[in-house]
Amino acid sequence: MPFRNVNDLNVKGHRVLLRADLNVPIKEGVIKDATRIRATMATLKHLLDNGASVVLCSHMGRPEGAGFEPAYSMAPIAAWLEDKEGLDCRLASAVTGEEVEREAAALEPGQVLLLENLRFDKGETKNKPEFCAALSRLADTYVNDAFGSAHRAHASVAGVVPSFQKDRIAAGFLMEKELKALGKVTHNPEKPLVAVMGGAKVSDKIDLIRNFLGKADVILIGGAMSYTLLKAQGASIGKSLCEEDKLELAKEILAEAKKKGTKLLLPLDHIVAPEFKDSAPATITDGQDIPDDQMGMDIGPETVAAYLVEIRNAKTLIWNGPMGVFEMEAFAVGTLTIAEEMAKAADAGAFVLVGGGDSVAAVNKAKVADRITHISTGGGASLEFLSGIELPGVKALEL
Repeated sequence: MPFRNVNDLNVKGHRVLLRADLNVPIKEGVIKDATRIRATMATLKHLLDNGASVVLCSHMGRPEGAGFEPAYSMAPIAAWLEDKEGLDCRLASAVTGEEVEREAAALEPGQVLLLENLRFDKGETKNKPEFCAALSRLADTYVNDAFGSAHRAHASVAGVVPSFQKDRIAAGFLMEKELKALGKVTHNPEKPLVAVMGGAKVSDKIDLIRNFLGKADVILIGGAMSYTLLKAQGASIGKSLCEEDKLELAKEILAEAKKKGTKLLLPLDHIVAPEFKDSAPATITDGQDIPDDQMGMDIGPETVAAYLVEIRNAKTLIWNGPMGVFEMEAFAVGTLTIAEEMAKAADAGAFVLVGGGDSVAAVNKAKVADRITHISTGGGASLEFLSGIELPGVKALEL
């Protein structure tokens, strides 16, 4: 990878600006899920254990950018770091400014100053030069461990980086782990490479599909996006979701797959229902066509069987997007079966990468998350990386 990691830095006596992803769910001041905080602890503790002081920063939620909003304060996170991890952590009085600079300058090795929510200042999302300059005055070293924000050209992610000396810039352990795993799928993966793609819209996944045409041996399509592709092939899709304005695009994708030698498989049968309800009577179609009074809700058993054959044959697997409306028990079988088969493939030695919020939720629901080779923490960032789109936060770290 063309960047330094924190092991390449001598941080003793240095003050590090650590950009992390601490955007966790908080209700009435209580953190409901600390997964993202825990994910960056290896980097934070490495810096502290090696004699650095750390100015820790992150956004949380979507405040207006007009100043302090109590509901989005980082105070619960500062308390969590002290209570759960035993860190010497104090909350900064603001995001930037002279007082914050004094608070940062007063840090001793092993201490943490957590800045208030970066998005309290609109300079963060607008990537304003004066806000970048204010952040850079807080430290002499920069480490980015927030892969989930790497696709944003924001101040703390990209704009501030050139203010630091090249040899004082590095990726954190989580960032490095994500980029290595994603790179293993996109750059010279062990074959056969099978990509499983689902979700609601072809338009959301067009770059992802196109980036894997010619790279993947097989692409398995499920979810509502399959109905647009099926209709483009001339199949009847009943009342199923369909992007009518993307039918020509769908035809182009199907033609491109043939031209580039990637086998693109669409559902052979479906679980359908007359309405979008968990309690709606579910039936299995006889073939690809869906009756006019029905809508597709999940892939059918014939499709599941065909997809499992391809997954079992793979050495590298990527999964982004569910096969159906898995939130409803009646229509979760396809997605959960794929999740279980992904875990079995990983057990057998295949490299299995799962990315995207719904796919991650699916492997968690199937209780197989601990068996998956790599689960990406960055939904939008992983989708863009896998789609071949350059991420500003990654570009900024390059040597």
